[in-house]
Amino acid sequence: IEKNVEFTKTVKDKESKQVYYMSMEFLVGTSLRNNICNLKLEKQFTAALKKADINIEELYEMEPDAGLGNGGLGRLASCYMDSLSSLGIPATGYSIRYEFGIFKQRIVDGWQMEFPDDWLNLGDVWLSARTDESVEVKFGGRVQEHFDEGGYRAEHVDYSSIVAVPYDMYISGYDSKAVNKLVLWSAKSNKGFDMAAFSRGEYAKSLEENTMAEVISKVLYPSDEHTEGKLLRLSQQYFLVSASLQSIISDHIGTYGSMAGFADKVAIHINDTHPALCVPELMRILMDIYNYSWEDAWYIVTKTVSYTNHTVMPEALECWNEDLFSFKLPRIHSIVKEINRRLCEDLWKAYPGDWDRISKMAIIAYSQVRMANLSVVASHTVNGVSKLHSDILKKTVFHDFYKSAPHKFTNVTNGIAHRRWLTYSNPELASLINDCIGDGYITNPSELEKLMKFVGDDSVTKRLAEIKENNKLKLSKHIFNKTGYSLDTSAVFDVQVKRMHEYKRQLLNALKIICYYVDIEEHPEREFTKRTFIFGGKAAPGYYMAKDIIKLIWNLGEDIRKNPLVKDKLSVVYLEDYNVSTAEVLMPASEISEQISLAGKEASGTGCMKFMMNGALTIGTLDGANVEMKDAVGDDNIFIFGLTAKEVDDLWERGYRSIDFYNNSTRIKKAVDRLNKGFNGVSFSNIANYLIGGFGGVADPYMCLADFDSYYIKSEEIIKAYNNKEQWGKMSLINIAKSGFFAADRSIKEYADNIWHLKSVK
Repeated sequence: IEKNVEFTKTVKDKESKQVYYMSMEFLVGTSLRNNICNLKLEKQFTAALKKADINIEELYEMEPDAGLGNGGLGRLASCYMDSLSSLGIPATGYSIRYEFGIFKQRIVDGWQMEFPDDWLNLGDVWLSARTDESVEVKFGGRVQEHFDEGGYRAEHVDYSSIVAVPYDMYISGYDSKAVNKLVLWSAKSNKGFDMAAFSRGEYAKSLEENTMAEVISKVLYPSDEHTEGKLLRLSQQYFLVSASLQSIISDHIGTYGSMAGFADKVAIHINDTHPALCVPELMRILMDIYNYSWEDAWYIVTKTVSYTNHTVMPEALECWNEDLFSFKLPRIHSIVKEINRRLCEDLWKAYPGDWDRISKMAIIAYSQVRMANLSVVASHTVNGVSKLHSDILKKTVFHDFYKSAPHKFTNVTNGIAHRRWLTYSNPELASLINDCIGDGYITNPSELEKLMKFVGDDSVTKRLAEIKENNKLKLSKHIFNKTGYSLDTSAVFDVQVKRMHEYKRQLLNALKIICYYVDIEEHPEREFTKRTFIFGGKAAPGYYMAKDIIKLIWNLGEDIRKNPLVKDKLSVVYLEDYNVSTAEVLMPASEISEQISLAGKEASGTGCMKFMMNGALTIGTLDGANVEMKDAVGDDNIFIFGLTAKEVDDLWERGYRSIDFYNNSTRIKKAVDRLNKGFNGVSFSNIANYLIGGFGGVADPYMCLADFDSYYIKSEEIIKAYNNKEQWGKMSLINIAKSGFFAADRSIKEYADNIWHLKSVK
């Protein structure tokens, strides 16, 4: 806290520009190890605790993961906060203090069950409540319009309000005097306990006001299959941006005395579309509170706000029903309508008569409010998160916007916190690297390239193999303690861990395993390299196909364990409640990294970078960051298969028929037919129908069968390489050496130089 106060004072004294990073997720994991290591105090803490007969590793194990995210979006945001502090760049992150996070995942007879994640029970030790900086957020009501000597005025009346209480989480940097903070907002009622209702015996009613207010910060991503869920998600997003903007403006006025120079001193970055409401909310504050004209307010907004797009998936390009939107946020709705009116007026001048183009670019159309279009229109810069993804945005999703304003669009390839994911999570590998090239890579990750001169050094590759074996033992113990399953560390550890989604194609991996299973049953005498397949990831509560895929993988694993012909050659493990802490043990132990999304669907990925940095070899499609990883390591050190993004589009246009692939491939037929028979007493004919018959739509919508044979052949190639230990060691070392580009420090420097236009503060 003292370092944060000192750093903040320096920033204010120098009148330095700051970035404010808004994200619905910050998947920080645990903080104790990271902070101790960043402060370079681990040896001292370890020694001091040892005197008290306390094992620091056991202390690390006690800390729960902060329930502030679900996947790559939140993990990336946390990596960026680490780099911002390490590089001395003044920044504040903003999110919500979710009481129960996403959910605790339990697998019961193969079916995902969701339970509350009460992480604050121990995790709140890192949070510092700032009730003196609480702000009011207004919902519902109506707008009264009138004119006075200053012109048009809009007054929000008859609203209900909620108090947003900030909790500060301090983010240290490595060997840095900078400490930034992540501000997490908690929702409270401004009315408190209704004593009169309680006295009348209306006990539930006496608590109702508090309960309805606090639900906003209860759970990340509440189910939106019903109107109440949609309203809650919309309320969460507005709650986040309104509270955050009030804080940002208060901070600016506290430093400079007025709103003057706001756009020169403030950069606001929206991480995906969830915080897009900061655009109309900033307009509202500037016009309704500080009396700016529309034109002046819009100038400030468009000079201040920048936007990162994370996906091309239609369901993630958020749209809100306009009636619901206007009911919950009447003043914001009126501002968005005016932004849309002015946009469409300009578009009509640019493209007279082109209704189709204008309707696609409009922010409001067909009774839907489109958050992605709002984000693009209002931002001075829009970036994708890998070269391929950014190109796809320009060619498809935002093509019309790109044609009208090409200067807005750029790319910043994702990066990971290499100190956390290499130096701290894999200390033996870090020690080897230190012995070879020194520790300069800790602050300058591009120095990992120096490892290339050791690629032919047998002593280095031998030690690398020993480190991998030690990490596999650690993982095996970790999994045994959690699940009771014992892993054979002589088997290759083949890993696919990420959010469960059809486009990420865990199903494609499962089909391959089924093929292996049937082959071993039919030909038990054949040689087969022992393989352990490890899966992990959560499915959204209402995403039943993803849950069915989890059920398939789990039951496949159970069936294999019961089969004496197969169990010594093949095993499948589904890691329950996969999180950051598990990943920190898993990544160093992994040998094969599965990055097998349908080409064109994965924006970037960051798990692929963590595997690479820890010496795993990638099997994957030409998608997301895999493209740049291939460029970095060369064709011989990565295993690429399947259709390209263009070939996927071409096949869709010609008419994709999965049944043709089923009829023309013995392997595919074998795997799909086995689904009907099922595993562990459970038939998966519904998944077989999904693949070849259609399941409420087009059969095999993510082209598992189109890529299957190519995937199977490449999987055999990677196993052949694995069995050549000398070759594998060289390839692994090359991947580590070339991974420096994928560090978050590089990404943040690109953001700071090219998008936010701010500098480190010394």
